[in-house]
Amino acid sequence: MDPTFDPLDEARRQWERHDLAEPEAMVAATSIIRVQQLVSAAVERTLRPFQLTFARYEVLMLLCFSRTGALPITKMGERLMVHPTGITKLVDKLEQQGLVAREPNPDDRRGTLARITPAGRRLAAEATEAVTAQRFGVPLEGDELARLVELLGRFRRRAGDPHAPAVPADGARR
Repeated sequence: MDPTFDPLDEARRQWERHDLAEPEAMVAATSIIRVQQLVSAAVERTLRPFQLTFARYEVLMLLCFSRTGALPITKMGERLMVHPTGITKLVDKLEQQGLVAREPNPDDRRGTLARITPAGRRLAAEATEAVTAQRFGVPLEGDELARLVELLGRFRRRAGDPHAPAVPADGARR
């Protein structure tokens, strides 16, 4: 592999050579996808020794953050922006691992709660220590990181993400 060859620079060169519109947007989109791959691979690699994927880790953390350690499975899917079938499969896997237990929802006879087990709490704490030590695969510091978060928030708002954070009129971060 030639470390001086950047596939994205070559893509831009070819795009411009063929006189195609929006070369900067194409490189931006391709860069975002590549960065997502890099961050995802770093996080997944860090979580692998815990037999967790990032999606299952997110479920454990959501339950850790809940007031009682339990949430309705449907609410978990909404909060994590995961299709009901997907959240069911995640809870199934965590249940098989003994990290989550299902129980009837006392507030909804048709619903089911997922409750984090003591083993799930311990594993979530260990996994959190590992991913934070790796900074979630994001090799930026301080101001760079804050600028990236702000820029991505702006991107999400302009792209119509209904969950994107609002920005006050004065532009201050919330």
